Amino acid sequence: MLDKAKSLILRLCSSIRTLLTKHNACHLRVHDLDSTTVKRQTEPMPSAEPDHIPGFCRDCLCEVTEAARCPSCHSPRVIRHGRLHDLSIAHLDCDAFYAAVEKRDNPDLKDQPVIIGGGRRGVVSTACYIARIHGVGSAMPMFKALKKCPHAVVIRPNMDKYATAGREVRQLMRELTPLVEPLSIDEAFMDLTGTERLHRQSPARSLARLIKRIEAEVGVTASIGLSDNKFLAKLCSDLDKPRGFSVLASDEAYDFLAPRSVGFIWGVGKALKGKLERDGIRTIGQLQKAEKADLMARYGSIGARLYHLSRGEDARTVSPHGAAKSISAETTFSKDIRDLAHLERKLWRLTEKVSRRSKAAGLAGETVVLKLKTADFKIRTRNHKLDQPTQLADRIFRTAKPLLEREADGTPYRLIGVGISQLCSDHLADQGSLLDMDAGRRADAEHAMDKLREKFGVTAIEKGLGFEPRQPQDD
Repeated sequence: MLDKAKSLILRLCSSIRTLLTKHNACHLRVHDLDSTTVKRQTEPMPSAEPDHIPGFCRDCLCEVTEAARCPSCHSPRVIRHGRLHDLSIAHLDCDAFYAAVEKRDNPDLKDQPVIIGGGRRGVVSTACYIARIHGVGSAMPMFKALKKCPHAVVIRPNMDKYATAGREVRQLMRELTPLVEPLSIDEAFMDLTGTERLHRQSPARSLARLIKRIEAEVGVTASIGLSDNKFLAKLCSDLDKPRGFSVLASDEAYDFLAPRSVGFIWGVGKALKGKLERDGIRTIGQLQKAEKADLMARYGSIGARLYHLSRGEDARTVSPHGAAKSISAETTFSKDIRDLAHLERKLWRLTEKVSRRSKAAGLAGETVVLKLKTADFKIRTRNHKLDQPTQLADRIFRTAKPLLEREADGTPYRLIGVGISQLCSDHLADQGSLLDMDAGRRADAEHAMDKLREKFGVTAIEKGLGFEPRQPQDD
């Protein structure tokens, strides 16, 4: 009996040794993030030391392969990943951009909660991270935001200032690669494939240097998502904000995505998420188990997109010329407006903003779009296709004005917006019109005003059309 027991114990010890050997030869599967990278299940490694993973310090850029802190500067901002130096598709997203620009320009705001938005009837454009701690978020009505954070400093948006900072960031990005696809004023995709020889370093290191330059030269911070396709790169850039740098390769995406909500997929908004949940699909893992044909039969073309994105698959390329679809500006009134003349003055100021932005971007639009929101929150959108593209404030206003006149029927409006769409290069714009002989003269006058504004500031010269009438004073 004793011999049998000894034999059983020996076989058990042998099994334990075998299991330990396999464990040391392979990383464990981990689904959640640490502060710098997404860990994954790897192939068995020839070494029994799994800590030898490529990495570097994001502060001093010193190479780090084992330590949790940088051995050179002792920073904890170390990024490591098995494919760190192989991946080249990135998404850069500035952190609370509008608020960051305001804090840069006014150091007194550094430690204060800052909200960028309109009056109490407007919405939050963005909020700094201090304000977000109190529950303030983008698109939140201002009155709700101020209830959550009554001591916040509220600043009206200065889009011209933000656009200038955004162009500075984008210029630094284009010094790394010409393949920059802007998504908005403060975020863009980049394809750094093939840039290693030019910059003599991997795309990951180039991106780390870029972030340091943006902080030093523009005065704002940004976060990076690095992967081998656009969907995963954008997903990553939001995982470790602010000042984040997250990495996720497509071969680890399936397991990483599976337990997460379907709302985690970029492009799945509240409406689609609600429809999926009503159909019993709450997690990405449930999407992964569905057949592509079944998803397409139920959701149409979006079903095919869900099928591929749930698996971390995205075949789209970074396109520097196909990003911006429109340029627009809007404003929410402190009180409802129903008077046409008052609405026209608001419209003119917005068309000037749209014109400045389109000129700065070297773009023009073939369609003018008018947006109105009624007092009961119903949106009216009207548009007019032009015979040739424009970027001139005068022409945008003259096109939008008749659209506004038809809607100014006494209805009270809480918001007005105007924009141009179907964008193209500005060299195709405003070639003159035989039907409007004065158009050329007005265009020359506008360009002359632009030169004065470049020299003396945006408010150096203005048209009387945008002036608000003086209110009568009591004696």
